[in-house]
Formats: sequence, C-alpha cells, structure tokens
Amino acid sequence: MVRIAGVNIPDNKKIDVALSYIYGIGQPLAFKILTNLKINPNLKTKELSANDINRLREAIEKNYRVEGDLRREVKANIRRLVDISAYRGIRHMRRLPARGQRTKTNSRTRRGNVRKTVGSGRKKPADKT
Repeated sequence: MVRIAGVNIPDNKKIDVALSYIYGIGQPLAFKILTNLKINPNLKTKELSANDINRLREAIEKNYRVEGDLRREVKANIRRLVDISAYRGIRHMRRLPARGQRTKTNSRTRRGNVRKTVGSGRKKPADKT
C-alpha cells in the first residue's frame, strides 16, 4: 500500500478515487492535482511508478493542508466560535445543527437519533391466549 500524508491509499482503486481517502482531498481536488502532475487519473494505485508516487506525495504535502493540520485548524475555528460565544459556537456546544437547519422534525443524527413520538417505540401486544 502507498502511504501519503499518513494515510494508506488502497491499491485496487483508481488513483483519483484513492486520493479522496485523505482528509481534505475530495475527488475534484484529486483530479486537479493529477492533471497538474500529468498523471492519468484512470490508472490504479498499484500501476503508478515510484517516481509518480513521490511527485504526488511532495505535491500534496507542500501545497495542501491535509489530515492532522486541517483537522487542527477546523477544531481551532470551532473552539474560537465557542470561546467568543457566537451563535454558531453555542450550537456546536449544544450539539445542534449550526447552519440554520430545522430541528423540530429533522436533525435526528445530530441529536443522537432521539425519537419522541408515541407510537414509534411501542412493542406489539402478545398473541391472544
């Protein structure tokens, strides 16, 4: 397996999809990186030469903020919002949606799949004897 930015890249996937395993690189950015380096995006990871892998590794580590650095930056941004008691920071503190979504009916995943309706958790009565 190829290791780029501390992440193992799968061998049997196309390189443009495999690069999206790195936090901070999606498929559009992966395609852009590959076209800049003139690497065929249809090649699988195991078909790349060692030279191509090294060029790819250098380009990603020099030009893009990925993995640990990006995670740290995102956490620092959220911490800053919480510290200054901004609306979005308060929403993060309370673990509620921060971007204006409705919470009366949706946002179950953000709230931990809370179901407060009466009929949803009821068990069926046993058969008559």
